[in-house]
Amino acid sequence: MRKLFISLCLFAAVSTQAQQKHPAFMEQGNIYEVNIRQYTKEGTLKAFAKHLPRLQKMGVKTLWFMPLQPISKEGRKGTLGSYYSVASYTDVNPEFGTLNDFNAIVAKAHAMGMKVIIDWVPNHTGADHPWLTTHPDFHERDSTGKAIYTADWSDTRELNYNNPVMEDSMINAMQYWVKHTAIDGFRVDVAWGVPYSFWNKCIPTLRKERSLFFLAEADDPKLHETGFDATYSWTEFHVMNDIAAGKKDVLSLDTVLNKIDKEYVKGAWRLYFTSNHDENSWNKADYATMPGKVHAPFAVFTQTYNRTMPLVYSGQEEPVLRAVSFFEKDSMSFKKYERAPFYNTLLHLRNTIAAFKENAVFERLKVNNPTQVMAYSRKNGDHLVVVVLNLSDKAAQVQLDATLPMDKTYFEVFTHQSIKDIHSLQLPAWGYKVFVYGTK
Repeated sequence: MRKLFISLCLFAAVSTQAQQKHPAFMEQGNIYEVNIRQYTKEGTLKAFAKHLPRLQKMGVKTLWFMPLQPISKEGRKGTLGSYYSVASYTDVNPEFGTLNDFNAIVAKAHAMGMKVIIDWVPNHTGADHPWLTTHPDFHERDSTGKAIYTADWSDTRELNYNNPVMEDSMINAMQYWVKHTAIDGFRVDVAWGVPYSFWNKCIPTLRKERSLFFLAEADDPKLHETGFDATYSWTEFHVMNDIAAGKKDVLSLDTVLNKIDKEYVKGAWRLYFTSNHDENSWNKADYATMPGKVHAPFAVFTQTYNRTMPLVYSGQEEPVLRAVSFFEKDSMSFKKYERAPFYNTLLHLRNTIAAFKENAVFERLKVNNPTQVMAYSRKNGDHLVVVVLNLSDKAAQVQLDATLPMDKTYFEVFTHQSIKDIHSLQLPAWGYKVFVYGTK
């Protein structure tokens, strides 16, 4: 099996610079995941386009569209099937609209100062993809010649990355989208399931066309050496869930974060999130894993910590308080936008304050109650941001053991209060403070 081969083979590392470099347009960025099928009653690209002004106003910088391609019918799960069972790499699902509809959205988003990336599914095709008949050697097969699939993904068929022609065909399919649209990059599904030697060839080839951003659905530092800009922070996310449930404390998160700092190349971005399409649909994030007010300090963490490329999933700004169906029509309802002001504050803070630039200095600050409270600062020249989070269900009297400027006034971005000295703070259960010094 290829999966076993991948786990056993030596990784052919490429040389890296001292610090990973990224597309300049993603600096101080964020990502908003778009679930087209469920976003509106119509479930189309044109219907979603009406939300672009609202998302721009909220501070969204990059839109990630879940797979836009047609969905296979063979083995289809539910009525509508999985986005990730791709029937054709170079077509648009007619349920969503046309390539022209998508290009219109990209053009409008660019005009509004936003970028666009698309989901890509290279690990497997749908169960009735044309390659299964036109190029039978493009898929992995068992001893009887039957195309295989992994786990319960019975609507998919595994691709054969021992076939160089298949690899070139995959790169050509990705190039189609780069050449026929103005997309700014890819979010790659199951990036860990594809031989890393493929990414060593694929990513530089695609970047010959223009600067592109690559996000890997994987939790592996080696993928940054192949050219991926960001990887998933599942390890950190699972610890955050345990803290929210009262099973772990801040020191457990510190252990993970320290390990990340040692293992990942300097400058590598981590996709931090409190929910995404998988975690929402299958694991009840964030409405049950971080219910109510518990969500807020973790969301602040995802937007402000070191290395972070933060993600907001469709409907979190409402918030949509249910698991959104994966294989059936299950439209989200946008009426109150109760969390929109909260996200607006966070996204615009990150977008506009120099302390979130790549050359900023990040520092963890000592506190008197380190099992309960996390504090850190980001500094760039005269601009300083100080974040204090109570990641517990008990109130905290916080003493910051840090040398912080006291000659000017700090501005707290959520309460709009001004304060001279922030060394001593009172935080309620799941409380949070974000102070800005040097600018508002």
